[in-house]
Amino acid sequence: MDAALLSRIAEALERLSPPPAPPPRLEGADAFVWQPPHTLRPVAQVSRVEIGLLQGVTQQREIILENTLRFARGYPANNAMLWGARGMGKSSLVKAAHAEANRAHPGTLALIEIHREDIRTLPELLGFLRAQERRALVFCDDLSFEKEDADYKALKSVLDGGIEGRPANVLFYATSNRRHLMPRDMIENERSTSINPNEAVEEKVSLSDRFGLWVGFHNCDQPTFFAMIEGYAAAMGLSLEPSELRRMAVEWSVTRGARSGRVAWQFIQDLAGRMGKAG
Repeated sequence: MDAALLSRIAEALERLSPPPAPPPRLEGADAFVWQPPHTLRPVAQVSRVEIGLLQGVTQQREIILENTLRFARGYPANNAMLWGARGMGKSSLVKAAHAEANRAHPGTLALIEIHREDIRTLPELLGFLRAQERRALVFCDDLSFEKEDADYKALKSVLDGGIEGRPANVLFYATSNRRHLMPRDMIENERSTSINPNEAVEEKVSLSDRFGLWVGFHNCDQPTFFAMIEGYAAAMGLSLEPSELRRMAVEWSVTRGARSGRVAWQFIQDLAGRMGKAG
């Protein structure tokens, strides 16, 4: 078979093959969901609450908001790990801080959610974002790793350790119920099976060290829970005597076995529905 015929066959096959997908762009929205291998799906409206409604996390709110605003202004900022008690507003704070940054500096900052199961594709996402002019806040909610899970190595390398490093226009925020992202038995297993236990444990714990900010969230006491309830009720225009509102809130929290921002919001949603108030 001569070279000319081979060339014509190759050209015909190339015409039949689909064109390569264009690289994703940070255009047309302020928030996106990363869908590997090469799609950023725009989110028309982010599910969030106003930052002023987040009660009991004043110090955490100031830290994350200042870091996010600094990044939106074009200055250096730190990757952040928001860890601690469930339902205390970790992911809500990230989304609210992003909204505040875009309110102060319209259109400068895109929020990109990457799902936990897609963390291994984070290097590809950062490769796309590196070529963008717009700044991006990459967010992974409920991040943690289990046994036999090597995805943490991909995350560790892109946060600081890779040869390219984190792009200057990208910031990474994650939330987790675990301070070190891994269960204690996973760390203990590394200690018991490694030739050098201290080095194995250090590798696991060093992942958390790649985050410049560690922001802890703790279980709220009853006065803080009441402040959450009253703040949400006022925002939704629910008119009830404070004593009655608190009595109902306590009853709701007892049935749920917990007090948290999430429980407070669920109570207010139920109460608003029973009172015929639109959300």
